[in-house]
Amino acid sequence: MQESNQILESKNTEIQNQKIKKSTKNKPTPKIFLTSKKGFFGKDKADKIAFGGCYVPEILYPSLKELQQAYKKFSNSKAFCKELKNLLKEFVGRPTPLIYAKKASQILGNQIYLKFEGMAHTGAHKINNAIAQVLLAKKMGKTQIIAETGAGQHGLAVSAACAKLGMPCKIFMGSRDIIRQRPNVFNMELLGAEVVSVESGSQTLKDAVNEALREWSKNPKEIFYVLGSVLGPHPYPDMVRDFQSIIGKEVKAQSKKFFKGNPDIMVACVGGGSNAMGFFSAFLKSQVELFGVEAGGKGEGKNAIRMGNKEAHIGIAQGYKSYFLSDEFGNLSETYSISAGLDYAGIGPQLAHLRDIHRVKFLFASDKEALEALEFFARNEGIIAALESSHALAGGIKIAQKVKNKKIIINVSGRGDKDIFITAKVLQTQKWKAFLKNEIESLGV
Repeated sequence: MQESNQILESKNTEIQNQKIKKSTKNKPTPKIFLTSKKGFFGKDKADKIAFGGCYVPEILYPSLKELQQAYKKFSNSKAFCKELKNLLKEFVGRPTPLIYAKKASQILGNQIYLKFEGMAHTGAHKINNAIAQVLLAKKMGKTQIIAETGAGQHGLAVSAACAKLGMPCKIFMGSRDIIRQRPNVFNMELLGAEVVSVESGSQTLKDAVNEALREWSKNPKEIFYVLGSVLGPHPYPDMVRDFQSIIGKEVKAQSKKFFKGNPDIMVACVGGGSNAMGFFSAFLKSQVELFGVEAGGKGEGKNAIRMGNKEAHIGIAQGYKSYFLSDEFGNLSETYSISAGLDYAGIGPQLAHLRDIHRVKFLFASDKEALEALEFFARNEGIIAALESSHALAGGIKIAQKVKNKKIIINVSGRGDKDIFITAKVLQTQKWKAFLKNEIESLGV
């Protein structure tokens, strides 16, 4: 997959104002695309751009057609759905809890609830999609599984799913991400996966996706690509959203235990967007305000902000049309975030559509704000969130400071065990340095 892609349209806007105004509820719109139409979200006319599509090398078209047909067949199969439901319950550990954040609610003057996907097996929402796709691959008669990963959570989930279902797997991961997410790499290998270090480009998630697509094109008849987010060529954006929709369905049922009706506001972090779309999907036609939180990084030039960024353009890359951080020629830009899972140049096509019709609003949180939110919820609620989820928590805090007496649910898409090599050296520099020194000495190095 070439790094350079033709830019179809430029959307140069100023980086968004971080001020969140008091709630003005969006009315449902008939123009909303709950699923794609022939692989596209939105209408390609006037100023409404159709996002999505299936822009891949010709060699992959038969495999994607096969996947589209297989997904339609098995998603309507009672036997497949029953087997998946049992795996989600017995292996994944669903449902995950919805937790009332009492102290945070008192401090922030709103009712704060946390959907804690960190309680799912392997520590994040990624396992919902991974176990479903690996099961689908097995039903299709595929013999090899490949996947990309950024923060390592998707790679870990796929590795666990393959171990459970008896499938060999290969995980592509940027060498930069391998260094900062070593605990997940160790666990992937422990589960029997082969982890391939990607040395090209910025050595992060976008490069891992490129290498996975190249690998798939070598042997598409035998290989099944378990894509981890709501992006890539059709049918992946629809399929991954559907497999993650269990999150929103659970929230809809669980919220009834705390209050009647729906929440006022829902907040999720957004890299590619799988946790956000799973979380939002059951509420798209409701009056609930939906917010996506992107990675603000260290500020201008060192971030992963796609929505409302003058450096973001509509283009085609990695099989789909959406907003990408890129130069004027369509070359994807290097991105930055303390969170490997949000360090990505593109965004899922359905989220791009939902943003353009004003159904989902976007804001961003800096590295500093995410770390502060991590500490705040750890000390007040006893929850250690992943750095990705900490961006959602930071966004939730910003919103809560501008409204009062609202019911706000934040999706904590993963727990923070995996981030210890990042967070410890920032939050407890000297103690972490002493620990590492002792560890090195104990190895006799």
